[in-house]
Amino acid sequence: MSGRAVGAVTAVLGLLLGLAGCGGTVEADDVETQISDQLEAQVGQRPDSVDCAEDLPAEVDATIRCELTAGEDILGVTVTVTEVDGDKVNFDIQVDE
Repeated sequence: MSGRAVGAVTAVLGLLLGLAGCGGTVEADDVETQISDQLEAQVGQRPDSVDCAEDLPAEVDATIRCELTAGEDILGVTVTVTEVDGDKVNFDIQVDE
């Protein structure tokens, strides 16, 4: 996966994740998995790794930063919550170019 291909994926809409317990967050591991799954669907190849250092708060406009590794490329990823509906959280991802 080249940095150019990853950079072309600027937003993935409508990802749904269950909330982790009653804490109102999505666990970092779940966010990492969803990022990998969506990038694989968009560019045809999974990143080598995605690391999110913190859980994603289940609040509209909440953001976290993650780090994506694809071959020799290390790119930042911004994850932003767009909607919270009961136990579901929708978020966008944007890969730095």
